[in-house]
Amino acid sequence: MLYSKSKSTKRFNFQINRNNISHKAGANTVIIGTNQQEGFYSGTTTQMTMTVKEARSFQKFLNLYLDDKSVTIETQA
Repeated sequence: MLYSKSKSTKRFNFQINRNNISHKAGANTVIIGTNQQEGFYSGTTTQMTMTVKEARSFQKFLNLYLDDKSVTIETQA
């Protein structure tokens, strides 16, 4: 089953592409890209592509460390 969704914000474009039937590399990807808007980024747009598995790991990281209760400030001497 093919599945594709996208969302855009003022600064970023998010896209997910899934193919539950295919086991080929690159069939299940998450893409995060910058919008080329004046005042935010100079030059060309930047895009990062990761597998759904990598995106889930990134999601777990964000969920863990963006929770206000678990944030601690570390300082280096």
